[in-house]
Amino acid sequence: MSEYGEFSMGQESGELEQLHQAAGGEQDYQSQFGVYEADHNAAESTDFETGRHVEYEGADGSRFSSTDFTNYSHDAEESDHVFAAQGSESMHSAEFSELDALRAQFGTSFAQGTQFSTGDGPDLSIASS
Repeated sequence: MSEYGEFSMGQESGELEQLHQAAGGEQDYQSQFGVYEADHNAAESTDFETGRHVEYEGADGSRFSSTDFTNYSHDAEESDHVFAAQGSESMHSAEFSELDALRAQFGTSFAQGTQFSTGDGPDLSIASS
């Protein structure tokens, strides 16, 4: 009597995919302004006077008269105004984006056998993986 079993083979495969995405950005702004203002005022006034008066009358009836006079006047005014402005501004902008991808593949195979027996001799086994 002879008996025959089953024999089967197969293969499996698979794939894995994974994505990771990140994005971002930054912005900054800076401004600096300054104002300088100065006023200067000065005034000066000078007055100078001098005088001299001489009068003489002699015994003989002569008469002498002299007058010297000096008058000096000085007025000055000064005004200064200074105005200055200074400023600066700056801006910065940056953006980024990144993408990571992972892909993995895997595969398996198998083989399976069963026993064949004839009753007269030794049994024959087939098995593999």
